[in-house]
Amino acid sequence: MYEVEKTEIPGVLILAPKVFEDQRGFFYEAYSEKALHEVGIEFIAKQENHIRNEYVGVIRGLHFQNAPYAQAKIVRCTKGHVADVAVDLRKDSPTYLKWVMVELSARNRKQLYIPKGFAHGVISREPYSEIQYYVDETYCPRADRTVRFDDPLIGVKWDIETPILSAKDQSAPLYKESDCNF
Repeated sequence: MYEVEKTEIPGVLILAPKVFEDQRGFFYEAYSEKALHEVGIEFIAKQENHIRNEYVGVIRGLHFQNAPYAQAKIVRCTKGHVADVAVDLRKDSPTYLKWVMVELSARNRKQLYIPKGFAHGVISREPYSEIQYYVDETYCPRADRTVRFDDPLIGVKWDIETPILSAKDQSAPLYKESDCNF
C-alpha cells in the first residue's frame, strides 16, 4: 500500500509505502506490483540496481535508455540521504526539459516513480549513501545514453561547487548534441 504525492511533473510520483513499526524495528513492502496497480501505476520490475556513493557530492547522471528500451524506474534510498532528479525528455510533453528533485533517505523511506521518457540523476547528501531502483526494462548497452548533469538548457540546481563524477558523466554530451529519441 502506498500513499502517493504528485510532483510538478505529471506522472512523476512520490510513493510512501505503509510502514509497520514496533519495538523490533520495521517492515514495509518495498515493491508490490498489486499496490502500484491500485494507485494507477502499471509497472513490472525486470531488474533491480544497487548503487553506493562513498562521498557527499557524488553525482550520477543524467542517464536514460533510448526507445524502444526506455525504462520506467522506482528509486529508493536504503542508506543515507540523496536527492533524486527526473528530467522530462519527451519532446511532445508540456513539461519538456523540466525537472524535479526529490529528497530520498533511509529515514523518510520515500520512493520516486519516474516514467519512461525521462533522464535520471542522483546526488549524495551523506557519505556512504545507497540507492536501489527497479526498472521495467533490462539494461541495453546500445540504448544507454547520458547527457551532461550541468547542461544549461536543462538547468538542474545541484547546489554543489565541485561534484564528484565518473569519466563517462564528465564527458557526456549536452542534450542538444545527444541522439535522444523520445
